[in-house]
Formats: sequence, C-alpha cells, structure tokens
Amino acid sequence: MRRPHRTAAVSPHEDEIAPGPLVRTAVFCYGPRRMLAITDLQKSYPNPGGAGRRLIVDVPSFSLGAGEQRALRGESGSGKTTFLNLIAGILEADAGRIVIGETDVTALKEAARDRVRARALGYIFQTFNLLQGHTVLENVLLGMAFGPGVDRARAGALLERVGLGDKLGHYPRQLSTGQQQRVAVARALANRPALVLADEPTGNLDRRNAREALALIREVCRETGAALLLVSHDEDVLAQFDPVQDFSALNRAGRAAA
Repeated sequence: MRRPHRTAAVSPHEDEIAPGPLVRTAVFCYGPRRMLAITDLQKSYPNPGGAGRRLIVDVPSFSLGAGEQRALRGESGSGKTTFLNLIAGILEADAGRIVIGETDVTALKEAARDRVRARALGYIFQTFNLLQGHTVLENVLLGMAFGPGVDRARAGALLERVGLGDKLGHYPRQLSTGQQQRVAVARALANRPALVLADEPTGNLDRRNAREALALIREVCRETGAALLLVSHDEDVLAQFDPVQDFSALNRAGRAAA
C-alpha cells in the first residue's frame, strides 16, 4: 500500500496526487505565511489569423497572505479575468508558478486542478452562474458535491447567513438580482475555501445592492478566515479596500500593449 503524502509537495503526475493531502494543504498548511504566491506567470492566445500569439498575462510576482483581502483595479480587456482563471486552475498557464498554500497548481493536470478548486477556492462570478433548473438550496449543495461532501446543515446555515433562509425552495428566476448574488456568495463559501476570487462581483447590481453585496462578501470571508482577491473597475467598490493595486502595474503584458 502506498504511504500517504506528509507534505504539500506536488508531483506533476496527476495519478500520484491523492485527494486527501490536497484538502489538508488547501485548508491547513499556510498558517500566517503567504497563502498565494505567483512567480513569472504567463498566458497567451493565438492572434486572429494564426500569425503569432498575443501575451495576455505576464505577472512576474504577486502574493496574498492568509486571510488578507485585496482588490485589483483593472479595465475590461486588461487580462484580469484571465489572471483569476489561471489562479483558479480553469486555465492552464504557459509558464510560471501559482502556489496555493504549498500546492503548486501549475504542476497539476486539469483533473487535479479541478479538485484543488473545488476544495480550496470559492469563485464569485459577475454573472453568478447559478443553475436555473435547481433551487437555491440545491445550487449550494451541488457546489458542495464537488468538494469534501454535501452538508445540508451548513448549506442552510450559509443561506440563512446571507438572508435567504426563507428562500431555500425558490428558483433563481424567482429571485431579485441582489438575491441571486447572495446565493452565489453562499455557494462560493460552501466548501470552507481558503481563498475567494471575485470577478466584478457587483457588476450587475445597482448601487445599493452593490454596497450590500460587497459588505456581505467581506464579512463572510472574515468570519470564515478566507482570503479575498477581488478585481473590479468600479471605483466605488475599490474605495472599500486598502490596499488596492492597479493590475496594469502587475501585468507587463498590459503595459506592453499600451
């Protein structure tokens, strides 16, 4: 019988990675040190017509501490969504390293990156990405199904925490836009993630609902100890954070394009 891994070191071979250590790494291993560390990260796409490639992300260095909350300022088309998708393991980097806790995400194949994302990360999308054919409760439970396991009590408690305890059996189409965002927040926190990524999370909300949603996201992350990395071009949203970094200052690809 193969002995279990005792460290967070990761092999580039997916079949050598047991699910258990990924959970322990993502949840327990970073302590007070850096939780996210990025070095020499690059991502490019083919140019239209197939002549060469366009560099979209070129970030030499970026880090985030455990429990830290930070915002990145970036306009549409700046590569900030690609940057988050690389961190989440949705996209594969061309070069560089992304280390979450002590897990080198860039050393993993797609299936293993999916497992890390399910167990260690929460992602709040601008468009919410709720499943319209499933109830509020089912949307959160389905998110749990890809992680450590379904916990109906926790799902209900999270929905109660975001003010939707009386909407568990409702479908997304029966909710206001602000309420749908609250479901997305609960789903993102369902698996007790170490890191929450938020991509323009208030972009589809009016000013009042945007402020309420942002306050909720930050409060729930603080309560659970999750770090938060948010990207936005909305100055009202960015004004709630300190520090705020310009993504254009991090991303050499953006500077080159300019």
